[in-house]
Amino acid sequence: MTKPSVLVFDMDGVLADVSDSYLATIAATVEHFTGKTVSRETIEQYKQAGGWNNDWALSQQLIVDTAQQNVTYRDVVAVFQSYFLGSNNDGLIAREHWIPADDLLTRLTSRYTLALFTGRPRAEVNLTLARFAPAIHWHPIIAEEDVARAKPAPDGLRAIAEVHRGAALTYVGDNIDDARSARAAGVSFIGITESKQEPLMQAFRAEGAVAIIKSVNEIEGVL
Repeated sequence: MTKPSVLVFDMDGVLADVSDSYLATIAATVEHFTGKTVSRETIEQYKQAGGWNNDWALSQQLIVDTAQQNVTYRDVVAVFQSYFLGSNNDGLIAREHWIPADDLLTRLTSRYTLALFTGRPRAEVNLTLARFAPAIHWHPIIAEEDVARAKPAPDGLRAIAEVHRGAALTYVGDNIDDARSARAAGVSFIGITESKQEPLMQAFRAEGAVAIIKSVNEIEGVL
């Protein structure tokens, strides 16, 4: 692997454990409209198949697939956000956990420029970073609103490459859309799969991953 000078991180599943926040909100939104429970495993299957980086769109599709029920995207977003943000950012977002060890990102900033490319809305990115990593400088942050096309399109990574012209970028992500975005942008990719799922590992390899690790806390060992 070419030694990177810019490390670009995805957020959900890489820096933030969203099992009890975003994933739980998807399940709650589907149940709100259908009265039926969708398992976390089912949600993960959709995400790992690719094309479902937008949790609002995924919730809408799961409502259709679970109950053959059509609900407007606007209504799905409203219900989703009510569960996720609550009345004062006290909703399911408060259940997130930060994955990196206390000094990991600080050590990395001494050797690399850190950037962030996520499908989250910027306001939600800022809430989580302010809570868990207020002292870390990210240059730049590319959020949902900053790209014309979401992952797996390469737009976000190309925008970061434009900021750091001539620098070697490596993208760290946890699903197939991250890997496809990196390949389309011509950027090295490090895949994270917590349970070492063989199908996902094979998919990462097929997309050209230069390394596969179990947690972001193992990243120094492959850089």
